Amino acid sequence: MKWLLATAKPINQAVEAQAIAYQGQLTKPPGSLGQLEKLATQLAGLQGTLKPSLEKVTIRVFAGDHGVVNEGVSAFPQVVTGEMVKNFSAGGAAITVLASSLNADFGVINLGTVSELPVLPKVQDQRIAPGTQNFCQQAAMSLEQLSSALLVGQLAIVEAISEASQLFIGGEMGIGNTTSASALACAILGQPASALVGRGTGVDDAGMQRKQDVVNRALELHGLNTNLIELDPLECLRCVGGFEIAGLVGAYIASAQAGITVLIDGFISSVAALVAVKINPSIRPWLFFSHQSAEGGHVMVLQALEAEALLSLNMRLGEASGAALATPIMQAACRLHAQMATFETAGVSEV
Repeated sequence: MKWLLATAKPINQAVEAQAIAYQGQLTKPPGSLGQLEKLATQLAGLQGTLKPSLEKVTIRVFAGDHGVVNEGVSAFPQVVTGEMVKNFSAGGAAITVLASSLNADFGVINLGTVSELPVLPKVQDQRIAPGTQNFCQQAAMSLEQLSSALLVGQLAIVEAISEASQLFIGGEMGIGNTTSASALACAILGQPASALVGRGTGVDDAGMQRKQDVVNRALELHGLNTNLIELDPLECLRCVGGFEIAGLVGAYIASAQAGITVLIDGFISSVAALVAVKINPSIRPWLFFSHQSAEGGHVMVLQALEAEALLSLNMRLGEASGAALATPIMQAACRLHAQMATFETAGVSEV
């Protein structure tokens, strides 16, 4: 897994500085487009061009089941993961509607549903195992399984490179994965379950308490319930992560290494980003954050990443739906930067 540590593509600081200066020449008061101006200039530095573009979008939803579901942590049965993969394939899910509106290259990668699925359009079968193990009893996955899941994420970026993608969005589907993501965030941030465990698919108060108990038990079992030392993020991922979360981690790192901008979705995707940044801090400038989820722990994860979300719509669906909604904002930032007139070309007087 040494590939995970390779440095991300460097930022072109000179081009970013040129872009900042160019923003000052556009026909508007300085700073009047707020965060859109910063988005455009950051992307200029990342892409190494004065006028960046994000028209070619790749969306991949990583799917996998979780053994911890046996602890009663979800309001939905585990069979829903596979059923939703079929729904993605048929175009009936929220993300497929949004991906179509973006004319994005959309696909699903099955890393580990409990049941084998038939051959489906737009679905890659990369099934490692029929779900992870119950991490309240043993590590969620072996080292070999973790390595395989990370590599699946890397391969998704190889595809994105072949399509000349300018923006990568990773989504996730897996009943029980908010419990896994919460456990991961607790381990990485040194926080108790009460600080990060949310309602996920919509569990009631008793379900919330059960999820917190499950996460605390897992942290204790694997020795991850300490804030006195910085834990190995890969070991945290192996012990309490999921195949689809590991796939996201691998994709985020590989995307930054390849020089492809990443737009992060909600809570689970942000936890994957947190793990990825802990493994390889050089990737952080390539990560943008689409929205603040209604999942309670998301604020803390965003704060740890020093991230400013573009939207706050009280969403908690996952699937990359929030990132797909935020994509037009990033595209608009690029178009405004590239297509607005300057004071000189428009013949407008400056103050």
